[in-house]
Amino acid sequence: MTQQTHPHTPQHSANESEASPQNQNTNFIIQKIFTESLSFEAPGTPLTFQGEWKPEANIDLQTQHKNIDPTLYHVTLSVTVTVKNAQKTVFLVEVKQSGLFTITGFENNLPSILGSYCPSTLFPYAREAISSMIHKGGFPEINIAPINFDALYAQTQQSKEGQVIH
Repeated sequence: MTQQTHPHTPQHSANESEASPQNQNTNFIIQKIFTESLSFEAPGTPLTFQGEWKPEANIDLQTQHKNIDPTLYHVTLSVTVTVKNAQKTVFLVEVKQSGLFTITGFENNLPSILGSYCPSTLFPYAREAISSMIHKGGFPEINIAPINFDALYAQTQQSKEGQVIH
């Protein structure tokens, strides 16, 4: 009979000490992905459907996380898309896409997992919700490009390091 192990779960001999760092199991499990809130506003309809269409889109991203219990984390990615045409707001879509993640054994990398990897996991769901709302609102599709959350996280960390108070 063969024994199967998780690739992140190291094998241990009976004489290894419990304090050994190699004894820690690592897990990253997506427990649930859900939409916490979703809103769509189109203040000037139906008049906004008339005239020339040269939209300008602005996308705002924010992430938050909180610890639910020692290994369970609630991560929220907030995405707001504001589209203007001729300097007037045509529509605004906001989604708060959340997930519950079980994370163990990544103590050294936990901040980057919560600030980058989890939002990267949530982003496709948020993008789909936004696209769906724009379509249902009767507006042309807006292509929201993939986001490099690793770079955004690194930029945020550099910004925080630069704000050290003397």
